Amino acid sequence: MIQRKELEMILENLAEHPAPRISLEQYTIPATTAATILYIACYTYGDIDGKVIFDLGCGTGRLGIGAAILGARRVLGVDIDPVAITLARRNSEIAEVSEVTEWMLCDIRFFSGKCDTVLQNPPFGVHRRGTDVMFLQKALEMGEVIYSLHKSGPDIRNFIRRFVERNNARIDTLIELKLPLKATYPHHKKKYKIISVDLYRIVRRG
Repeated sequence: MIQRKELEMILENLAEHPAPRISLEQYTIPATTAATILYIACYTYGDIDGKVIFDLGCGTGRLGIGAAILGARRVLGVDIDPVAITLARRNSEIAEVSEVTEWMLCDIRFFSGKCDTVLQNPPFGVHRRGTDVMFLQKALEMGEVIYSLHKSGPDIRNFIRRFVERNNARIDTLIELKLPLKATYPHHKKKYKIISVDLYRIVRRG
């Protein structure tokens, strides 16, 4: 069993996107947050080891690569950005998990398939309204279990709960996290900004 700190260190050393695009709300998920999500999914709920994993909006691959390190049978990462996909592929080679990972350049609207577990850190829908809902819809179509990270807040929680229930699923667990984001875009004045986020574990019914 890999220790959490060791996993975090591996993820921290992977390459980040050199030029994230604000139109896609791109940022690299912090290694500590990624490791927390992965440890919960793997060791609290048994949703990674031996499973087929989809990483939607995979970016440079931290969640998918972490899942592979923790014993996923197969990981498929999907992203619309060719630079991110190239880096995810390279990062999987650095982490020595390229044999069980695959990276697909694709708009998720046109992606289909079935998996055991979806891991996703989707756009929050701040700059492209509704993008977060699109990702959640896709995840619900494909995964038996979904781990999805969203901005915190009572209105958002109520919306996601109703949306999930309308799509024949239920929120099994909600975990509040603090997300330390590095300054990524020119308008970011602080070196780091801490935002409140919610990790949802969603389970399909039937």
